[in-house]
Amino acid sequence: MFPEKLHQKLENRNAENALRQLGADNPYVDFSSNDYLGFSKNETIFNESHAFLKAQNLLQNGATGSRLLSGNHKLYPLVEKQLANFHNSESALIYNSGYDANIGFFASVPQRGDIILYDTYIHASIRDGILMSNAKAYKFKHNDLSDLETLLFRFTEGAYKSKQHIYVTTESVFSMDGDSPDLEKLSQICKKHEAYLVLDEAHGLGIFGKHGGGLIQHLGMENAVFARIVTYGKALGCHGAAILASDLLKQYLVNFSRSLIYTTALPPHSLATIHASYTALEQTQTRQKLKENIQFFKSEIIKNQLQKLFIESDSAIHCCIISGNDRVKHIAKHIQNSGYDVKPILSPTVSKGQERLRFCLHAYNTEAQISEVLKLLALLITS
Repeated sequence: MFPEKLHQKLENRNAENALRQLGADNPYVDFSSNDYLGFSKNETIFNESHAFLKAQNLLQNGATGSRLLSGNHKLYPLVEKQLANFHNSESALIYNSGYDANIGFFASVPQRGDIILYDTYIHASIRDGILMSNAKAYKFKHNDLSDLETLLFRFTEGAYKSKQHIYVTTESVFSMDGDSPDLEKLSQICKKHEAYLVLDEAHGLGIFGKHGGGLIQHLGMENAVFARIVTYGKALGCHGAAILASDLLKQYLVNFSRSLIYTTALPPHSLATIHASYTALEQTQTRQKLKENIQFFKSEIIKNQLQKLFIESDSAIHCCIISGNDRVKHIAKHIQNSGYDVKPILSPTVSKGQERLRFCLHAYNTEAQISEVLKLLALLITS
């Protein structure tokens, strides 16, 4: 037996050619993973992680419990201090994943009577955290700061004035578009209206900033943000996440963030890998190669006359809009059959009519690979 309502939802998804399936490893040229710097396969990071554990005499497979019980092993304060120093933050609090960090923050920090204003393209983990919150939430148009300010005026004047705290949240780089908001103007607007700015730097970490600290550090705006969420499953090639914030906010989260309190802590090896990945991020030359590949990719878009189809981006994510699940899957299949791992992004993950091919660029992609995949895309688009 299987519940009929659930069966019908699967049937509807299948009829829309949007049924998700778990992928398998493949030998194709990587244009789909979030491993922008190649850190997930970096042998030095692998070896340094092991050496760090041995140096700390911490040959332990698991954390044994939550951080508030037995799981707060001695690597946590060491690595959190490292993160705070690297990111010019008063404190850092490590979570098991970016999803855990986002739901942990938004489900506990905004209170009943407070207001959350969020970009309409915000990540699902933030949406889920907002759903768990007692605050009221309203979306603003994607990267539209005029629309955001209209909402801020609405909730800071008249009957609403001084009766609630307002939290504004967005991403430094949007995972499904690769674009970024005007963060300097955004911070000015938040300051003007006394709103708390919360920024997800998942796809900015490792890409922007002098040492890859993210877009906020690149702009020197650390003190303009109430909280930053950085995640380690993208450019840093490992696992986990952290909220960068004040000492007081860290203390609050330790007391009230349920996704931190009620889960087993990360094992020592995960912390050691985060430590080694940050060390590598300060020393690596691969970030420059990634920047060069991003610029080359953009020039090849123009060369192949595809610029009208691509969303403008300076990040490692570049998206080509190809409307319709059937068509974008068809083109993606042809590209994959030619040896390039380019994934289609389907509705309902994105809005209908906004289906796309998502190209993730890496330091290890070659110019020849970039040229060939875009030539192939141009041929398939016109055929």
